[in-house]
Amino acid sequence: MTARRNVLFICSRNQWRSPTAEQVFRRHPALNVRSAGTSASARRRVGAADLDWADVILVMETHHKSRLLQDHAARLAGKPLHVLDIPDDFRFMDPDLVELLQTAVPALLDLR
Repeated sequence: MTARRNVLFICSRNQWRSPTAEQVFRRHPALNVRSAGTSASARRRVGAADLDWADVILVMETHHKSRLLQDHAARLAGKPLHVLDIPDDFRFMDPDLVELLQTAVPALLDLR
């Protein structure tokens, strides 16, 4: 049996995009998932424990990657960090957002 990968989804406020990604992939048999935000006003702000836990980090936009690298460069060394290029145009569980995630994430993580 293959070990499950820990995947951390990150957006700004952990309100719509990253919680949607967490919800969509939370029952995938190959993954453990969490979500967090980079903003000080995030519902759940990303911290050192999240980054240490994660095997792979998926951010919604380039500025999330930049923020993580600025604040946590040492913790991110050697960890895959991917930008999904999903703008802040969606509400929680928006069908278009779910479709974007279901297309992009399995391809990046080589899920079947």
